[in-house]
Amino acid sequence: MSKCQPFLNWAGGKRWLAAKKLSFFPSSYATYYEPFLGSGAIFFTLLPTNAVLSDTNLELILTYRAIKSDWRAVLSHLQEHEKRHCKDYYYGIRRQIPEDNYRKAARFIYLNRTCWNGLFRVNKKGQFNVPIGTKTKVLRSEDDFELIAARLRHCRLLYSDFEDVIELAGRDDLVYVDPPYTISHSDNGFIKYNEKLFDWEDQVRLRDALMRARSRGAKVVVSNAYHQSIKQLYDGLFTLVELSRFSRISGKNSGRKAGQEYLILGV
Repeated sequence: MSKCQPFLNWAGGKRWLAAKKLSFFPSSYATYYEPFLGSGAIFFTLLPTNAVLSDTNLELILTYRAIKSDWRAVLSHLQEHEKRHCKDYYYGIRRQIPEDNYRKAARFIYLNRTCWNGLFRVNKKGQFNVPIGTKTKVLRSEDDFELIAARLRHCRLLYSDFEDVIELAGRDDLVYVDPPYTISHSDNGFIKYNEKLFDWEDQVRLRDALMRARSRGAKVVVSNAYHQSIKQLYDGLFTLVELSRFSRISGKNSGRKAGQEYLILGV
């Protein structure tokens, strides 16, 4: 089965994990659940036959749905962004909110690929407010939206809280979660941003939901921050593995360095 690259940049994305650490994931399972979808690096690498993918970022889910429904329409609008991209155009598109779902999806991808470091951030009014970055290319040589649409064909795409999605998982299903790192490893520049989205109570609620899923016979894999509080939250309940990865979140070269994360296993 042909693999396809994630089409989005995502702070905290798991391309590094997908590239080198798939041996930690079970080789067989029924339905795959990923309730913090983001760029979907693990999904696009595992390519499960059946999947339930979700996120609380509505624009993100609408983008996946639009590609699944009519990837050609999304690509057409994205090609227009490619032709017109410049600083003034970027900020003009950033201010607009299209009504058409395919235009919304193309706008989301365009801003993601041309903003600073692929960061998704909104202000208190819910408006995307990341400044323009240094990338000038909108379309990529590896883009294959037709293949992405095919991979999404048998997936349910939900705009939902993580707990509701995890509750759907049962015997022999696989649940992979990569939540915002509320309690962070050192040198994470987005601690405050993440805490607004996902607080410590959510970390506890996530742990409890995963324990219930495992009690129903589901297999569980969790990416989380390398921090004592996370270790205490899961220690004795799941297996914790320390993994090294390279951070690309910082805007300065000095901040782009090796770090550690926990991979938490209940398989």
